[in-house]
Amino acid sequence: MNLHHLLEKRRAAGQPVRVALIGAGKFGSMFLSQVPHTPGLEVPVIVDLDPDRAREACRTVGWDAARIAATTFTKDGGAATGGNIEVIVEATGNPSVGIRHARAAIAAGKHIVMVNVEADVLAGPLLADEARKAGVVYSLAYGDQPALTAEMVDWARATGFKVVAAGKGTKYLPIYHDVTPAGVWSHYGLTAAEAQSAGMNPQMFNSFLDGTKSAIEMAAIANATGLDVPSAGLLFPPCGVDDLPHIMRPHDKGGVLEKSGVVEVVSSLERDGRPVFRDLRWGVYVVLEAPNDYAADCFRQYGLKTDSSGRYAAMYKPYHLIGLELNISVLSAALRNEPTGQPNGFRGDAVAVAKKNLRAGEMLDGEGGYTVWGKLMPAADSLKVGALPIGLAHRVKLTKDIAHGDVVRWSDVEIDARDETVVYRRAMEAKFATAR
Repeated sequence: MNLHHLLEKRRAAGQPVRVALIGAGKFGSMFLSQVPHTPGLEVPVIVDLDPDRAREACRTVGWDAARIAATTFTKDGGAATGGNIEVIVEATGNPSVGIRHARAAIAAGKHIVMVNVEADVLAGPLLADEARKAGVVYSLAYGDQPALTAEMVDWARATGFKVVAAGKGTKYLPIYHDVTPAGVWSHYGLTAAEAQSAGMNPQMFNSFLDGTKSAIEMAAIANATGLDVPSAGLLFPPCGVDDLPHIMRPHDKGGVLEKSGVVEVVSSLERDGRPVFRDLRWGVYVVLEAPNDYAADCFRQYGLKTDSSGRYAAMYKPYHLIGLELNISVLSAALRNEPTGQPNGFRGDAVAVAKKNLRAGEMLDGEGGYTVWGKLMPAADSLKVGALPIGLAHRVKLTKDIAHGDVVRWSDVEIDARDETVVYRRAMEAKFATAR
């Protein structure tokens, strides 16, 4: 509650917080739109595969000519780690590239805000460990649902409540797991032509629909909060905000959860496709349990909706503003030396599952593609069965047939064990396999 005050002191002292952005896509552009309206915050370096596109993005979000002229636009990632940059925002969405950028930032003594949750789930526990040892901050990105959920979990625990469940909402039906980019737009109410004219990437949007993004984000939350992962994967129960305390409680208490203390995603659709009343499609939530009768009485006295026992209640945030809220992570790292959530263990993994019967010799095409979707799995189970992380299931060839719905394993694909991302992932597994 003092970030603005601290930033104002820096501005008055002529010491602005200086940030380098890598990746000026949608998330990055939303962040850039707030920069001119945040005195004391500067972004002098923007790294993008297409510098002209990045420059145009700045114009689109309202930067004036003077600010654009004073900014370095480049393809060279090394520009982000030079000079007096304090914080690097990694927003490429590519897990291998993200890991490389994060390690370079840490080695250069810069704080790193990891918008790239794909990279975080692939190797975040080891990246955060490296950052702590280097004395810099590795942080999840505020505005995205993992950091917002981690904040709510922290709030609940810091105020003395037991966290029963935490997560987010999404639009979900079981059939979505098999949707491919060719069929994605009908589920968003768009035609392919309309989506193309809006510059929307079908594979990326399909990763939101087929369950992959939910798996990645829930793994990030589990790794950051210590909450457990459902043993059989996400349930996606249909649930509106008023029903959170009823549905998102343990099975033996009348709810759907196998136990207390887990991550879970609630669906904005009933299983027959009807919309859920007062859904939480764009928001995040935490379900908490009163520690005593007095606290339960307070729930009732102050108007919280509870389950029938009166002991379970929920808090939620109906929307998340993506990059528009990213300043919170940037300023928290620079001014308070604190992350807005970071992995401290390896509890959840997002692994590749076949969308159809796959044949030996086929190439996998990663999250949101035609061949596999990402399923949430307890990290211990993932390691036990040798499941292939969804972040590595791209441009690798199958050596065996895989049946529809089966988990793809490391042993099912040709993979370059010397690849730097594979080496780093294996190092993360080795370090955190017994430290969960």
